[in-house]
Amino acid sequence: MHIIKHSSQEEGKEVMPKLQRRNFLKYLGMGSAFVTAATIAASCNKKDDNNMGGSGVSLGSGDVAVLNYAYALEQLEAAFYTQVVLTPYAGMSDTELDFFKDIRNHEMGHREFFKTALSTNAIAGLEVDFSSIDFTKRASVLATAKAFEDLGVSAYNGAGQYISSSSTGLVYLGLAGKIVSVEARHAAYIRDLIEPGSFAAGDVIDANGLDKSRTPIDVFNIAKTYIKTRINTNTLPK
Repeated sequence: MHIIKHSSQEEGKEVMPKLQRRNFLKYLGMGSAFVTAATIAASCNKKDDNNMGGSGVSLGSGDVAVLNYAYALEQLEAAFYTQVVLTPYAGMSDTELDFFKDIRNHEMGHREFFKTALSTNAIAGLEVDFSSIDFTKRASVLATAKAFEDLGVSAYNGAGQYISSSSTGLVYLGLAGKIVSVEARHAAYIRDLIEPGSFAAGDVIDANGLDKSRTPIDVFNIAKTYIKTRINTNTLPK
């Protein structure tokens, strides 16, 4: 059993070169104007931690809280897939390893994008705890990957409604739509590795053919098993 406790942004430095800000914006089809708008909006929404109830790392308020929420989840996923690639489970095929590397790179790209967009309002790197995951066993890794990907998709689906209707907020919403579509591709692939043909099973797709969603609080209640850093969720949308 692997016991892993480390900052989610420390891993992966050797396997993926640090990309520059312009590359993340190009990757998501945006320009430097977005960073300027995002930074201005973040500064306007910044809130003093001393005025917040509860304890732990403050996510901020308004759009900043929603973006930091997504940033925290991307940190968690990036850390997980980095570990999967660093310590492949017994019997992992070359094809599976290549796909996991792709997923890892996507998650690291998402993580760094949010960090850049949030600028000085970004929360620090989270410390994660994967001690409950046996990275030597395929079943344990795939079950966790499935849980993370399904959680990520439902998190984005549930958070979209809380982004403001400002011009900058609409940009955030469009980018979130691009990211959640990638997360859904990951989820489908992982599900098919576990059981072929299960990519859109009824536990995640409702009777109307729509992906299910979760509130930010519900998502954090599930994810907290793997996040050692204490997070103050009081300013998250209810």
